[in-house]
Amino acid sequence: MRHHLDYSAAVRRDGLALAEAAEAAGPQAPIAGCPGWDVAELVWHLTEVHCFWAEIVARRLLDPEAVPRLERPGTFPALLARFRSGVEHLAATLAAADPTTPVWTWARQKDAGFVIRHQAQETAVHRWDAETAAGRAFGIDPDLAADAVDEFLEHTAAFRGEGARPIGGTVHLHATDAAGEWTVAEDEAGALVISREHAKGDAAMRGPASDLLLVLYRRRGPEVLETLGDPGVLERFLARPDLG
Repeated sequence: MRHHLDYSAAVRRDGLALAEAAEAAGPQAPIAGCPGWDVAELVWHLTEVHCFWAEIVARRLLDPEAVPRLERPGTFPALLARFRSGVEHLAATLAAADPTTPVWTWARQKDAGFVIRHQAQETAVHRWDAETAAGRAFGIDPDLAADAVDEFLEHTAAFRGEGARPIGGTVHLHATDAAGEWTVAEDEAGALVISREHAKGDAAMRGPASDLLLVLYRRRGPEVLETLGDPGVLERFLARPDLG
């Protein structure tokens, strides 16, 4: 998929909107997509994430242990202020970075380009968490969501969860409001094989790109999409990735 998006602008937009939604929800509102977390924990998590990756990219680090630990602010207003400043710093750092610069990442792609793309995705998904906690309907930008589906399949879904069973078939994904179709299978070694084209799968999910992404991240159930074919194949596919 062609990477044509302004990822740093998306980080800034969705990060600042997340802070506003978190403020509206309040620190103790639960985060449905992250069981056991409340809004304050979500904001702190993403504060740490943004600071970590800004350090990795700005200092061109190849060792994640070189990133200093943050001290958590003692009050929710102070935490929000720290988060907002971190959003601005990360967005500026990513905008200035050369995507080809080698840096440490957890993915197979070891350069700043991976960080730039993934931070737009992660910030958008967590914005959805905060907006939902505030009782608001929110859909991730369709073009960003379709690109994030592609990135999820290429990188995040490469890691199989413990005890995950073989998919046992092919799965076709189709975004209805943005450019994006994928057919996913496993090779003989159990690695994912992704074909970015229209094809018939043993199972299929079709719908808005935001909902496709949120189903992949287990924020929503597949019932929000049009699903076709073998439900067992689809169930095993959705259960396969190790989401931590």
